[in-house]
Amino acid sequence: MADTQNAESENAEAAARFAERFALLLVEAGVPRMPARVFGALLLDEDGRSTASDLATQLRVSPAAISGAVRYLQQVGLIHRARQPGERRDHYEVTDDLWYEAYANRDKQLEQWAMLMGDGVAVVGENSRAGARLAESRRFFEFLRGEIHGMMERWRGYQREHR
Repeated sequence: MADTQNAESENAEAAARFAERFALLLVEAGVPRMPARVFGALLLDEDGRSTASDLATQLRVSPAAISGAVRYLQQVGLIHRARQPGERRDHYEVTDDLWYEAYANRDKQLEQWAMLMGDGVAVVGENSRAGARLAESRRFFEFLRGEIHGMMERWRGYQREHR
């Protein structure tokens, strides 16, 4: 019994260390600290979901901190809010294919960026230096859109081979 408790305690400590390392990596990539910690906690959760109250308890932070963090994570498409049948509390969850979803959802954003850059070219003129920068930006976003489509197709093929 004591060995089982020690192993569980060691696993919990290792998971906490991993979650902290994961959060620090996200922070270095530009994600605010609290959303990074919440995302790490959800990613490590066996079911991939938790309530705001449970997250606040687990991370030892205020409910307001969790509220802001989950709002950010939903906005960037890394988590979803769901309600279990028969329950009144919302759960925040990550899906097993969360990275695919996050990148696949960038298509609309890239399209909007490309269109906006085109509008900017029309405003400043394509023969100006600013117009040239905006046109180059538009081409870049259009290129990324095509690459993401191809990359997602290759990923689906890779998944079929390796599952």
